[in-house]
Amino acid sequence: MTEIRFSGFGGQGIIRLGLITGKAVSLFDNKYATMTQSFGPEARGSACSSQVVIAPDRVLYPYITRPEILVSMSQEAYDKYEPDLREDGLLIIDNDLVKNAVPRGKIRLLAIPATRFAEELGNRIFANLVMLGFFAAVSKVVSAEAIKKALPGLVPSRFMEVNIKAFERGYSYGLEVLSQDKA
Repeated sequence: MTEIRFSGFGGQGIIRLGLITGKAVSLFDNKYATMTQSFGPEARGSACSSQVVIAPDRVLYPYITRPEILVSMSQEAYDKYEPDLREDGLLIIDNDLVKNAVPRGKIRLLAIPATRFAEELGNRIFANLVMLGFFAAVSKVVSAEAIKKALPGLVPSRFMEVNIKAFERGYSYGLEVLSQDKA
């Protein structure tokens, strides 16, 4: 079983990251998944998260307890959720927006300038898909093909092409980071 928390601030598409991941693994990667979400009363601008539990068999408890993967797309979300990450977990950050990430224990830290890459594609709103591509490449929890198949219905059809470009930009950057990590 894999427990994942996507986190950031309201308006970044954090809930959508959980929805896409859950749909991708359960419909196209032949695994089981649950997704829950949380956000403060302020919604836009405050820390929010979506939690995904992925398992090879039915998920009997839908909530995460100690995530092994934390994706943080804002400093506030990192500060709030990092203490819950397992000591041997994977921490993925948008290094444009998370500046003070200091891994503890045996936590592995990987970073991507997701917001900058999204701006290069025309709009920072695509940062979540850049991050999703990076997450898929470095975590190996969900396949790139499954993510692409899961996008229809979860992203606006008029932005499908740029969302796929954003995903592929993050995915290719993730593969680069992994190849440098092994060198």
